[in-house]
Amino acid sequence: MKAIRILGRNIRDSFKSVFRNFSLSLASIACIVITLIVVSIAMILSFNVNNFTKAVEKDMTIVVFLNRDVSLERVEEIKDEIKVINYIESVSFQDKMEISEEMKEDSSDLGSLLEKYDDRETNPLADTFHIKVTDINKIEEVAKELEQIDGVMSVKYGEGMVEQLVSVFDIVKKVSYAVVIALVIVTAFLISNTIKITIFSRKREIEIMRLVGASNINIKIPFIFEGLFLGLFGSIIPVLATIIGYEAIYKAFNGQVISPFIQLIVPLPFTYIVSLVLIAIGILVGMFGSWRAVKKYLKI
Repeated sequence: MKAIRILGRNIRDSFKSVFRNFSLSLASIACIVITLIVVSIAMILSFNVNNFTKAVEKDMTIVVFLNRDVSLERVEEIKDEIKVINYIESVSFQDKMEISEEMKEDSSDLGSLLEKYDDRETNPLADTFHIKVTDINKIEEVAKELEQIDGVMSVKYGEGMVEQLVSVFDIVKKVSYAVVIALVIVTAFLISNTIKITIFSRKREIEIMRLVGASNINIKIPFIFEGLFLGLFGSIIPVLATIIGYEAIYKAFNGQVISPFIQLIVPLPFTYIVSLVLIAIGILVGMFGSWRAVKKYLKI
């Protein structure tokens, strides 16, 4: 019970100290606010880019065109050869007669043109396999293996464009992660320096605590809790900006960027998850900054 009372008193004193040293606390809070807003932007960008990449991976299909004279028996053999290739997720076959029927339905002009080709031997179209891969980064490798199969006429998957798109997404993700990590580290040191000034202004208070026999841990705890409150208060504006701002952006762009192919993540519960992460970062960074200031600069 005594330990709980002491802890409660430390929390109460730390909360009061934030307002007692308001000007210095405001500097720390402002630092956290600015940093967490940038962290929020970097996180939202990173998560959405990851979402775009997954959408590309889900929809990306390799189309394999077979030679026009390939037999149905050979088609089955080719299918078995495709299935043993690494990184193949699914394989579906479309007969050229089926393709012909679909083209007839889509266009009357094509329908009249293809009407006279009513059997496999005379049909000028090619049988196709539609293939999805488990790893989009391996799509070029898979395509090259498919080209080596006997009976394959050509392989198409949007070569060149796909690799560039994946490369750009990968760079953006890595930069976003680096920015978040760098900002958290920089903020921890900035808060540490700001709190160091606060601690220096209260040096006499700490000396009195030492004289009355307070242990190192008892001196550290109030400052660590003070850092916790600074981090918590500093995360309020970024959290509101994240929830309200992202909702507004999502509605303004109708949930997509450039085209329906690139969809934004639905705001809820996404913004709540990001907000919880921001609060956690704010609290941890505030506590770490306070602990570092007390430990390093006051040599407690």
